[in-house]
Amino acid sequence: MASHSHSPHDHQRERGAPRAFFWGVVLNSALSGLQLAIGIGFGSLALIGDAIHNLGDVAGLLFGWGAERLSARPATARFTYGFGRSTQLASLMNAALILMAAGVVIVEGVQRLLDPVPVVSGPVAWAAAAGIVVNLLSARLFGSGHHHDLNRRAAVVHLLTDAAVSAAVLVSALLVGLLGWPWLDAATAIGVGLAVAWSGWELLGEALSASLDAVPRGIDLAAVEAALRSLPGVENLHHLHVWGMSTSRTALTAHLSRATAGGDDGELLQLAQQRLADLGITHSTIQIEPPGGCAEGAAHDAR
Repeated sequence: MASHSHSPHDHQRERGAPRAFFWGVVLNSALSGLQLAIGIGFGSLALIGDAIHNLGDVAGLLFGWGAERLSARPATARFTYGFGRSTQLASLMNAALILMAAGVVIVEGVQRLLDPVPVVSGPVAWAAAAGIVVNLLSARLFGSGHHHDLNRRAAVVHLLTDAAVSAAVLVSALLVGLLGWPWLDAATAIGVGLAVAWSGWELLGEALSASLDAVPRGIDLAAVEAALRSLPGVENLHHLHVWGMSTSRTALTAHLSRATAGGDDGELLQLAQQRLADLGITHSTIQIEPPGGCAEGAAHDAR
């Protein structure tokens, strides 16, 4: 007997997410324009680097927003799993954007460090302060749900990293104004680029793992296996697979073998699905087999 579960949580989407993406795009677009104008006008490469990263935020938020909407579309005859994978692709593109932006800032920072230019610190400091406020506010709009969704977490990583970048630019501008060291702006830009590259590299690794059907972050495979093996009447299991259908939905397939013939398969499946839901797996397909079934499956896996 096989059973396919589809938890109600699969279809629950955070109502605030589209609003968060919308306001994130609006606020960061306005901020990027302001920072570019001031950075170019008053000679701050660090602020220009912050603005470039903010533009990456805008593009990343647009990717994430589009993927969020696409993933909510129902499955079709061709795309039988639906479009949940689009959120994983958006995370991958976001990571690539972060790394490219970091590379541009680092290269420009090195060039400016070798040939410093005067920096007017006052306007730069105010623009950096605005960047801190806008990015923290945008990240706050996503609430706490982003911890369980790679696509939304990618957006929040963008925003929080940029808030930290803006804080570094603010400190740099104040020190340049106090000490008169124009090279400090370029050095800050290089540091900003390296910090952004680190966050982008981590996100890239996680996005690539998701695209290769790795066990999603937050899912303890050993705990999942133990939960299924400890079910009453279960002798063994095989063909256990866990992967992400999207950045917020986890799927599982498994074959369970009974210790003895008979028993209520429906009750066993219901209990299994309850335990899996407690472990964060909302979409499961489980095959119940007679005694000895898992031994055959294990032999087949070995071949």
